[in-house]
Amino acid sequence: MRILRVRNVHEALPHALQLLDQEGVERPSRNGPVLLGPSVTTIYERPCERVLFWPERDANPFFHLYESLWMLAGRNDVAGPARYTKNIANYSDDGTTFHGAYGERWRRAFLVPNIGSRDQLIAIVRRLKANPDDRRCALQIWSTTLDLDNSSKDVCCNLTATFQRGFKGELNLVVFCRSNDIVWGAYGANAVHFSFLLEYMALWIDCPVGTYTQVSVNWHGYLSTLEKVKNIRPDHVNFVENPYRSGLVHSNQMFHCPIEEANKRIGQLLFSADHGFQIEDKFNDDKPFFNNAYLLLRAHEVWRTYEGEKRYTEALRILALGDQRSDWIVAGEQWLQRRYDKWQLRP
Repeated sequence: MRILRVRNVHEALPHALQLLDQEGVERPSRNGPVLLGPSVTTIYERPCERVLFWPERDANPFFHLYESLWMLAGRNDVAGPARYTKNIANYSDDGTTFHGAYGERWRRAFLVPNIGSRDQLIAIVRRLKANPDDRRCALQIWSTTLDLDNSSKDVCCNLTATFQRGFKGELNLVVFCRSNDIVWGAYGANAVHFSFLLEYMALWIDCPVGTYTQVSVNWHGYLSTLEKVKNIRPDHVNFVENPYRSGLVHSNQMFHCPIEEANKRIGQLLFSADHGFQIEDKFNDDKPFFNNAYLLLRAHEVWRTYEGEKRYTEALRILALGDQRSDWIVAGEQWLQRRYDKWQLRP
């Protein structure tokens, strides 16, 4: 087992790729050859700094943000995430829902005799509020009944997670993963949605955010993907300085309000996004996180539906209304600008 202790995911990715270069062994897989590394535990000291800024990785901030809120809402539908990445529908068995949707597993998938579905997050919050030293707060994702002998296209990679309070009262999250693609999973989507889960739970419990640790058993990268990110290395001449460390960007706390109000805001934002922002065209939230999140998702809707140059200029105009040091706003502008530059150079 190797240990990577890092400030945030932007810092983690180049060190992970370097480790895989040094210790990886080529192996076959059902999705093509992979470079298989040792089992790795990654410890994020500042998990709320969750946005990747490597241009070679070209992470989709619109999808990552939406998917995280979609998970917190406990949803399992294909239609919502598919607005941001069409390929995700390939992982659905019926084209309508996902078998292994994490949010649904967290909040309503597992049935309790004589009770019905149970929200695991509510139970964990209640326990940790009653006893900060509670050691039984395990969040179950994997199900032997649903997953162990199932041929679904969408079987959970992350199995379980534990929430425990630290010595200073902070909330720490440890996630156990059976199989981790380090580019798209561990240092991509996982770093975003599990850090959101940690922040959400810490704010609900009313305690500081601690560390997020991911224990990855089968830690690998697909050869076809690794070729695209080969220059993301700590010692590469084009190394991108950590924008959080340099002060170029900052992260906004998700909410400063009761959990009921936060859940309502998450629901409203997802509803607006799912309906193409046709129902409510004006949004002026006094919470910086939700205001910037609204602008980010609305800009993507414009980029997705408009044509020609206007799709870029109008989407960038919307993002210019947001906090220009917000990590999500900056990442969205960079993502769109890369595409706009390519569009302008077209034959």
